[in-house]
Amino acid sequence: MRATNFEFRHRYFLIMAIYAVGFSCYWVDHCNAAQALLSLIGQDNKMFAIRWLIAFGAVVIALGAVLRTWATAYLKSDVVHDTALHSDKLVADGPYRHLRNPLYAGVFLMNVGLGLLASRLGFCVIFFSSLIFYGRLLLREEAQLLATQGESYARFREGVPCLWPSWTPRLPASGRTPEWGQAFVGEVTIWSLAVATLMYAVTLRAGITYAIIALALIWGVIAQVRLRRKRARQIGAGPA
Repeated sequence: MRATNFEFRHRYFLIMAIYAVGFSCYWVDHCNAAQALLSLIGQDNKMFAIRWLIAFGAVVIALGAVLRTWATAYLKSDVVHDTALHSDKLVADGPYRHLRNPLYAGVFLMNVGLGLLASRLGFCVIFFSSLIFYGRLLLREEAQLLATQGESYARFREGVPCLWPSWTPRLPASGRTPEWGQAFVGEVTIWSLAVATLMYAVTLRAGITYAIIALALIWGVIAQVRLRRKRARQIGAGPA
């Protein structure tokens, strides 16, 4: 089932709501997901094991950030985070030569790493709810790309895997020039989440972690407001 237009337009705030519900699960489940995982292998009382597992989660988030930044360098941040769905052009360069949806793959990596800071129940809520939500967004995007791009996107979809990357490029490079500066700025939130998770692994102090996460979310909200105002001005201006 595809996502609605409302879900796509407000996807940032909806996924924030999923994270809020996930971390709120500590009220009913007090056991941390990382500690629960370590208890299965008999390492639940060893602080170094907890630190290393959380640090591994930070690395996983960073991998997601790398993938999203790489994709945004080619697709551009305003397109990635826009409230409108852009399907007028097909980008088949950079990471898109290896997988069709690197942005969503990056989010799934982020959820695995970030979920280690939640409770057991919270991890399940964050991972599976976002998996369903982003899966529905993905279906909507691919359906619109197929409708607008036709045979070219059908060939792209046939030759390039959806979420699991191919080690070798499935398409020749088109020569598109990446724009790294705007890409890093656009993906500041996920990079900040990687830093926050790493800081928790080092210090085990939740206050520092939550402060970094709060600043990252504020940055994301500001970026969303900016893009929505820009979109409103474009709609108000109309065609030249």
